[in-house]
Amino acid sequence: MNEHVAGLKEALDYTRLYRDQIFVVKLGGEVVASPEALGGVAVQIALLESLSIRVVVVHGGGPQASELSRRLGIEPEVVAGRRVTTPEVLEVAKMVYAGRINVDVLAALRAHGVPAVGLSGIDAGLVTTRRRPPVTVRGDDGVERLVDFGEVGDVEAVDPTLLELLLPHGYVPVVASLAADREGRPLNINADTLAEALARALGAKKLIYLTGAPGLLRDAADPSSLVAFAGPAELQELLASGAVKGGMRPKVEACLRAVAGGVRRTHIIDGRAGDALLIEVFTGSGSGTMIVAEPERRDYLEEQR
Repeated sequence: MNEHVAGLKEALDYTRLYRDQIFVVKLGGEVVASPEALGGVAVQIALLESLSIRVVVVHGGGPQASELSRRLGIEPEVVAGRRVTTPEVLEVAKMVYAGRINVDVLAALRAHGVPAVGLSGIDAGLVTTRRRPPVTVRGDDGVERLVDFGEVGDVEAVDPTLLELLLPHGYVPVVASLAADREGRPLNINADTLAEALARALGAKKLIYLTGAPGLLRDAADPSSLVAFAGPAELQELLASGAVKGGMRPKVEACLRAVAGGVRRTHIIDGRAGDALLIEVFTGSGSGTMIVAEPERRDYLEEQR
């Protein structure tokens, strides 16, 4: 059988399963920083949209925010994968997230015929946050310290009404990682956390993180140590051991909250690799790490027998 035809047949069951379902796709800063990678992802999202899969895109832009901060004489501070946001850094986040990057993502999607709409968590009260109080955080070095993250918001509530109006009409929301508190004060919000909160509120079928890494690695220095499939117990062990570091920690923690909140399958994959999103969604072998709740883990392993 022709390999292309075989691939289409393999994808058929998945396309039936996912039609009219919601995928939340979070684009990492490494992906949106590369025009080639962003264009490749836009093509893949266009294909998902053409198959009647409803896609919500979420993005941050940490590397770009750090770059602009340094150009303005502000040295970025990141603790355990989360950005400390002074009032000056918040102004940078507004310019980069809701400005440059949001427009770049919209333009890439438009180039492939995707009717995308640029938003942030502030629009229509989509996400309500409260300013994070100082918290004790364990850094990658294993040392705990009290950290004031500044103008950073923790999710208090999600009102998905706006997204539920857009999605049935074929629009693809592109949500920048800014939100506001009940008094309307803008706050920075971790994009991984935002994607997880939206996925839970929408009852998404999948939450997919497109990163600059091949997935979750047991050893960050060894690409062959990829964790292809995991449930909560294994992930908790990896987190406790200190094997999950830097920007991967918020992603893994968000996946755990998402599956606990009803999202069936979550994924961490390399968004720069060719067709990684489609391979992860439409093939049994996948391309990165899939994280599921324990009941789903048992069902999946049964399917593979």
